[in-house]
Formats: sequence, C-alpha cells, structure tokens
Amino acid sequence: MKVIAGLGNPGAEYANTPHSIGFEVVDALARSLGAVWKRSSSFDGDLAQGMLGGVKVLLVKPQTFMNLSGNCIGPVVKYHNANAADDLLVVSDDIDLPTGKMRIRKGGSAGGHNGLKSVIERTGTADFVRLRLGVGRDARNRANVIGHVLGKFAAEDRATMDEVVAKAVEAIGTIEHENLETAMNRYNGWTATSAATGKENDK
Repeated sequence: MKVIAGLGNPGAEYANTPHSIGFEVVDALARSLGAVWKRSSSFDGDLAQGMLGGVKVLLVKPQTFMNLSGNCIGPVVKYHNANAADDLLVVSDDIDLPTGKMRIRKGGSAGGHNGLKSVIERTGTADFVRLRLGVGRDARNRANVIGHVLGKFAAEDRATMDEVVAKAVEAIGTIEHENLETAMNRYNGWTATSAATGKENDK
C-alpha cells in the first residue's frame, strides 16, 4: 500500500494558511478518488483509502499539529506494512520556494521544516518522496517565518495556491501512474500561471 500524507495543522483557525497546504492537496486528491475521510483515534489522524494508478493508496492528515506529524505517519506506515523509503509520499509547504512553484524529490534533510523532521524521526528514514509547495516568505519581513506560515493567504496568493493544489494532485498522479523521474522532469520547472504572469512573488 502507498501512503500519501499531507502536512498541516488541524482546526478552522489554521485553514487557508501556508503551513496547512499539504492538507489541501490530500483533500483535493481524496475528492478526485471519491475517498472518504475517517477519524482514527488509534493513529491520531484522518485517513481515507482509494485507488490510484491501479494501486491502493492511504491518504493521511495528521491531527497532531505540525511538529508531531511523525507521531501519526510513522505508526500508519508501520501498521500497514509499508516501507517509508518505497511507499511514502509527503506533501508540505516550503518557505524557500517562491509561491507558485513546486519541487519533487526523494530523500534529503528536513530543511528546517519541523513536520518533515518529525516524520524522519518516527519513520527512521529520510529517504521518502517529498512534494514541496512553495509558499515564499513575508516580503516585508523575511524573518517573520511563524507569522507568515500561520497567517491566512492573501487573495492573490490564494488564487495561485488553488492552481498549485490542482497541479500537485496531477503530479501525484504522475508519480503513481508513471514514475518519480517523469514527475520530477515535468513539474519541478513548473510555475503557476498567476505567479508567472504577475510580478515576481517571493512573499
């Protein structure tokens, strides 16, 4: 079984924020697969099952808050006899990518992302696939990381991120239907239309 996890923070106050964009992607993926979310108290997360590329996939939204994402994802991977290095894909935000960009890669460090750090710690490996979605930094105060990732998207960024979410679902489908290399070649150079045609957006 493949496990596709979106990182975010639970609760309405964290909806429509950069740090919860991973939730938005797996929500959109669930809708496209007709998968239904169910709360699992055993794993402290929301789970949904579907078929993608002829393979059974388990979608995961940890309800542990970002810094403890691995407390949900690690046990889910283990319980379903999945191998994190082969079967896990994690979707997260990335402040070091401009809004409207995405990056797919396998392995690497957490890059300062506490959710990814927790997943690495609890799965015992960094060698899983990551789909990182650019949310940029606060253009007025680049050091304002927490305020930026937990703040609501501005209207213009919301339009861009809607495009990114749709493209991210497409990218995940490419990974599962085709392969990782094809997806990397196809999407790592992609820029959302609203970001590409507007001013350079590094907020």
